[in-house]
Parts: sequence; structure tokens; C-alpha cells
Amino acid sequence: MEFSTLIAHPEMLLIMLAPIFFICILLEWYLGDRRKKLPHRARYHLPEVLCNFGLAGMHQGADILTGLLIAKLYLMFFAWRLFDIEMNAINFVLLMIAQDFCYYWFHRGSHRIRWMWAAHVAHHSSESMNFSTAFRQSLMYPLAGMWVFWLPLVVVGFDPKWVVFVVLLNLGLQFFVHTQAVKTLGPIEWIFNTPSHHRVHHGRNPQYIDKNYAGVLIIWDRMFGTYVKEGRRWSMASLNPLTASIRSLSLSVNGGLCSAKHFHRD
Repeated sequence: MEFSTLIAHPEMLLIMLAPIFFICILLEWYLGDRRKKLPHRARYHLPEVLCNFGLAGMHQGADILTGLLIAKLYLMFFAWRLFDIEMNAINFVLLMIAQDFCYYWFHRGSHRIRWMWAAHVAHHSSESMNFSTAFRQSLMYPLAGMWVFWLPLVVVGFDPKWVVFVVLLNLGLQFFVHTQAVKTLGPIEWIFNTPSHHRVHHGRNPQYIDKNYAGVLIIWDRMFGTYVKEGRRWSMASLNPLTASIRSLSLSVNGGLCSAKHFHRD
């Protein structure tokens, strides 16, 4: 596939990466379930894996429908762009950094704002922490307003097709931090999000709650005071895709979603 075709149809990126994802899953399953070299929470359990893949399918379906609905909105904002940014190697790197910055605030908002948490909680409702957990996404992200966080990039002057491509590339790279097969990565830990950093994010220890929101770069957590180093951890649990998607929606409503007093999670 030509790169220009990939940019025109960025949704193909994750399909192209799928073989790599499944090779990683097989290797991790072999190390954890066959060789018993990984912690128990890294093991693969069929009901949970099926739930994760089910959530991924529903998430992709919701994303496709949302893309059809908001494409014109993105193009409208692009017509009002502040600058004409020609895509080259330097501007591509700048877009990657800018989008990752926006992702940090989307992710942080997903933990602090009840309406957004109602969607994001699905990702944190797994019994295990392994590569398949990366597929555990919510069909409610479009309703939560995930797409709004990329609009500033379009307004600045980045082509919407490139923005969507970089968003999907960011999410694709995050697949690789959902594992217990990798411990720490030395100096890389200072700049980039790693499995060690992301295991903290999935932990339930009080000191780990709402920490390490990084997508690709951990520097945002270090800058804004949400970084914590890895130690002991554990996570939430649900094996039903629908339950994992909507389990906290009633809590959000009952907690006073429409009330400014209760708009943020405590």
C-alpha cells in the first residue's frame, strides 16, 4: 500500500499493524501461560480475551460511524485554520508531539470528568494486564467527546487526514505498553511511556490512582505532576463487554453529572 493511500484512509493503519499485535499476544501467552515466566495477572483467560476483542469490535464500529458524522465538522474548522502547514518530516514530528499533548489532557479528563470516565472505565475493568487489554476500549468514546480534543490541531492548520492518522498511530503505539513481559527500559523511561509506567496507571493502589496518563511521551506527566514510579499494583474487573462499557454510566448520572458540584470525580 502506498503511503498516500494510507493517509487518505488512516483507518487502515491499525489493520496493517494487526499481525504485529497478534504475534506479540502469542509470544506473551507463551511466556505467561506455557512457560509460567510472567506474573499471574499477565495470564490469558479466554472469557476475558473474548470480552476484550468484543469491546474492540464495538469501539471500531462506533469510531467508523463517528468519523462519518464529524468529517465535515473537521473540514469546516480546517477552512478556518490559522496557518497553512505543509507536511514534512519536521512538521510530522511536531504534529506527533502536539497530538500526544492533546491526548494527555483527553486521558486526564477521562479520569477526572464523570461523563468521560463513564466511557474510559471499560479500559480499566480488566482482571488481567496483558497485550489483549489494549483492545479493551469503549464504544462510548464518541459520546464522551474524544474527537473534540483533536480539533485544536485542525484549527492550527494540520490537515484532518494527517491528524486522524497520527491519532491512530499514537493509539497503535500504546498497544505495546500493555504488558508485564517488559520490566524497565533504562533512560527511555525518562521520555517515553513504557510498560512500567502504564502498569502504574492500571493499578488500584491509592498512590497510583489518576497517575501516568501518558500516550507516547511520559514528559507530560513529569511536567504536570501526575508521574509515579512503578511498585505494587492491581486492577479492576469485568468480563462482560456491555457491562464494561456502561457500568459507570448510572453512577455518573446518580452522582450528579449535570450538577457543577459533582462534575469532577473526587
